[in-house]
Formats: sequence, structure tokens, C-alpha cells
Amino acid sequence: MGNKAAVGELQMDRASLETVPRHVAIIMDGNNRWAKRRSLPSAAGHKAGLESVRSVMRVCAELKVEVLTLFAFSSENWRRPEKEVSALMTLFLTALRQEVKKIHKNNFRLRVIGNRSRFSDKIQQGIADAEKLTANNDGCTVVIAADYGGQWDIAQAAQSLAADACAGKIELSDINEQSLHERICLSDLPMPDLCIRTGGEHRISNFLLWQMAYSELYFTDTYWPDFGREAFYEAVADFQRRDRRFGRTSNESSDASQTTGDKSEDMSA
Repeated sequence: MGNKAAVGELQMDRASLETVPRHVAIIMDGNNRWAKRRSLPSAAGHKAGLESVRSVMRVCAELKVEVLTLFAFSSENWRRPEKEVSALMTLFLTALRQEVKKIHKNNFRLRVIGNRSRFSDKIQQGIADAEKLTANNDGCTVVIAADYGGQWDIAQAAQSLAADACAGKIELSDINEQSLHERICLSDLPMPDLCIRTGGEHRISNFLLWQMAYSELYFTDTYWPDFGREAFYEAVADFQRRDRRFGRTSNESSDASQTTGDKSEDMSA
């Protein structure tokens, strides 16, 4: 382990677990560029990225991170070359079939968010089987965002509320931030404290737009297949140095955290 990793480990060892983010969201970017640098097909980059998923899941279990959300396939990714999309779908199905038993054995709970209707029947069944198998586990919840977009998420929540209003189930005055939040994906879980994006880009690309209103953003040039234990520790250590004020002054946020023990802005509480 290099000096950089040792520093990351040391920072985490000294930090209270109270300052570990409850919910970490990751935009896993750079698989294609990682493969291209090695003169490999894009599918090789996506396969290599799967090992990083395993590594980060292990660290989350060790640090008792409650939720890990991974942006696996966006609504816009259907625009990629057909060959690459096909390879991604094959990898997704293989992971559902082969990884879920390991996930279950290690007490992870798996959830998938997004528009499932465009996936094949086999993938949809694989998702349902994986969620059912791990539903009663009480370890870290691993959320896979697949065919997901933040704008789609907000739109489907708004449509749900509008349908209820048209049917007379709710009044127009009942539509507010809280009622919309309740229809948004992951409304029953803590909101993301930390969003990590690998690959060097500095944007959130339509990922968890509603949920990340108060998330801390961490960008790294590291490609996703190279993002492992050391890199995750560095991201969490950086998070621990942030002053999360949620609209308050520094003194107010410090006083509030000391008296309430709040670790995140959790609208579901």
C-alpha cells in the first residue's frame, strides 16, 4: 500500500463513524476510456469496472455505509452503439445471475431503480428475483440505477400525483415538496450525503436530481476500473473535511450537529 493509501486509512481510523456518509452515490464513469488506453474493446472496460463495484461494496460494509447507489445505465445510454449496449445488457444479466448469491450471502439488500420496461423479459425477471432474494437483508442497501434519469424520476412522481388529483384522491393543495418527495425513487432511504464521479468529468448527468439537493460532490480523474479501496477512502476523508451547513451559518451547523447528532439531510425522517 502506497503512502497516499496509508494517509487515507489513517484519516479514517481517527474519524468517528458518525462522520461517515450514510448514503454514497457514485457515477461510474471512464470504463470506455480505460479500455481504449489499453487497446481493448469497451466491453472489457465494463467488465473491469465490475471488480471496482465489488471493492467499493466491501468498503461500504466495513464502514457501515447504509446506502450505496450506483449509476449503472442512464436513460441516455441507449444512444450508444448497439454493440456496446448489447454487451452492457449481457453483463447486467450475468451480474444479476452470478453476483446476487454473493450479495445475499454478505447481507446486502439489492434494489433497482429506473424504467424497467425497455429491458428484456430475462433482465426484468432477474431484477425481480434478486430483489426478492435480498429483501429481508439488513446490511448495506445497494441501489442500481438502470435506465434511470433524474428528470424521468421527477416526471413520474408528478404524473402519479396528477393522476391522484384527477381521480379525486387528493386535493391540488396536497401537492407540495413533501408529497412529491414521497413519490420519488428512494424516498424511504436517507438522501445521498456524498456523490462521487470518476473519469474526470465535472457534472452529475441527470443523476438523482431531486435526491442530491444537499449532497457533497466529489470529482476524480481516476477511471472507474481503477477506483478501489484507496480511492474510496480518499473520497470519504474529503467528505469528512466538509462543513455541511444546509443554509445555516458555520456556528449554527456545528451547534445543530452536536445537539442532534444529524448526519445528513434526511427528508424521509
